[in-house]
This record gives sequence, C-alpha cells and structure tokens, in this order.
Amino acid sequence: MSRHLADHREASEGGRLKNYVEVERTHGEGRHPASKAVHERPATRDDAKKLREFLRIERGIES
Repeated sequence: MSRHLADHREASEGGRLKNYVEVERTHGEGRHPASKAVHERPATRDDAKKLREFLRIERGIES
C-alpha cells in the first residue's frame, strides 16, 4: 500500500538553520548585554530563611 499524496514531505532547505545563523551573525551573542549581565550575576540566597521555611513546613504550619 502506498502513501497518500499529502503524506510525502518535500526536502527541507534548512530554513531554521539559516535563520539561526543569521541571528547569530547580526546580533553577536544573540542577547542584549543587560540581559546577559543579569543572567551571569551571582545568585544570593538566604540560607536562614530557607531553613525557617523548611521547619515551618515540617511542623505543619500552613500560613
């Protein structure tokens, strides 16, 4: 049994890759320097606050 005419795919011309390469070429690293700086800054965490929250959950306090 052969496939239906609509089930045959045409060969791709690599459109997705072409667009990706074009964005990389025109925008350098692909993102704004401000968003890069925010992404790369160190995360600050309050370990004491995290411990308090875990203890609150363990004790069964809901609010």
